[in-house]
Amino acid sequence: MILIYSIIVVYSIALVFIFFYALSQLNLLSNYLSVQKNTSKEAKYNFSNPDEIPLVTIQLPVYNEMYVMDRLLENISKIEYPKSKLEIQVLDDSTDESLETTTILIDKLKKTGLDIVHICRTDRTGFKAGALKEGLKVAKGEFIAIFDADFLPKKNWLKKTIPYFKNEKIGVVQTRWSHLNREYSILTRIQAFALDAHFTLEQVGRNSKGHFINFNGTAGVWRKACILDAGNWEGDTLTEDLDLSYRAQLKNWEFKYLEDVETPAELPMVISAARSQQFRWNKGGAENFKKMAWKVISNKDISAKTKVHGLLHLLNSTMFLNVLIVAILSIPMLYIKNEYAHLKPYFYVMSFFVISSLIFFVCYWFMYKKIYGSSLKDFIQYIVMFFTFFSIAMGFSLHNSMAVIEGHMGKRSDFVRTPKFNIGAFNDHWKNNKYLNKNISIYVYFEGLLTLYFGFGMYLAFVVGNQGGDFGLFPFHLMLFLGFGFVFFKSITSRV
Repeated sequence: MILIYSIIVVYSIALVFIFFYALSQLNLLSNYLSVQKNTSKEAKYNFSNPDEIPLVTIQLPVYNEMYVMDRLLENISKIEYPKSKLEIQVLDDSTDESLETTTILIDKLKKTGLDIVHICRTDRTGFKAGALKEGLKVAKGEFIAIFDADFLPKKNWLKKTIPYFKNEKIGVVQTRWSHLNREYSILTRIQAFALDAHFTLEQVGRNSKGHFINFNGTAGVWRKACILDAGNWEGDTLTEDLDLSYRAQLKNWEFKYLEDVETPAELPMVISAARSQQFRWNKGGAENFKKMAWKVISNKDISAKTKVHGLLHLLNSTMFLNVLIVAILSIPMLYIKNEYAHLKPYFYVMSFFVISSLIFFVCYWFMYKKIYGSSLKDFIQYIVMFFTFFSIAMGFSLHNSMAVIEGHMGKRSDFVRTPKFNIGAFNDHWKNNKYLNKNISIYVYFEGLLTLYFGFGMYLAFVVGNQGGDFGLFPFHLMLFLGFGFVFFKSITSRV
């Protein structure tokens, strides 16, 4: 019985955590819906008066990006901003032939009168954070705009973001990501679905009430003084952007999130690239919880509600671990439910927690209808997308849980970049991308075993109980079976 009750306790704790996270999402939805259109006029820089225009440095941290460097530099060179007030830093840690081709591209741009510098380090200490910190030492700009190699800001991007810094309390302006290849595959569509929820519901919901939000690593602008006041970039976590964001806000700097300013970017198109990105984000989130949680709790200048949202924000990646626990224990719980009649009241209570899924369904619908529309056809498509997204997200739960566990345990690992493809230029040749990881992770084989495990769970629904089966968990096990099966199959077959 000790084992039985241990399973029940662990299962219940994981369910309760998921429920509280769902409630926080519902609160963010309430915040999001309550945000009225801001009719107050932001103070504007007079771009016709050279004396009013601040000097801006654009930083482009890159590492072995041969497929997208041409596109990136061509795009950045077209940014509409006075040349005398704009500096571009290419922070290049590359170790392959892209270093030479980038040098040639930069030399050509210099001849057009563009103030562009090529900063190369002899080692990758601190990875991206180290590169940004190195560039900051010599940056001329009062404001620092940052773009990853696959981001393509529009020409007027600086003119839409820099004016907000007239408010001297603002340390960061962050824009919303949009997706160049959203419709490429199921994988890109579900990634876009998740990111859209973050960049509408979560960022707006938090920012509108003064809760902690995060600079997203790219497509945003920092006030240089804010970076320095917060302690500068640090490379001790895999999500240096989240780390600096919290340190800056704990120093009372304000963040401005612009939902209406889009910055297009490319989503990972193969599952190995998505896996490496997911691992980095989720491990980094856990590392930052370990680093920042007590600082948030002990800060006397922020409200209790902001602290709760901050802690749940930092624990965002730990959701995957709770989902995995609930998933794995759901099959023993099915057995317990049908073998121990005296525990039936407990299961009646636990059935209440299905409301967590309903909350997520409602929250994501408001995000989806804003982007796609709210017709009956759109709603039906949303239902399909929601269950597809949740199935595949659960299929990633083992991989992401391992990242979370490593983060909480303090295990260090290198910053593994996400391969970029530039599908428009290379089309049928993307499978020959030299940066793709050709190794199959050991976790992939366990994902295959979990596919069989949840297939067994579906079978149990027909044979347990005394009245022709118990199908209460069948939809859950079906989603897990499909999700883990998708991740396993794609991980094996996408190998090149």
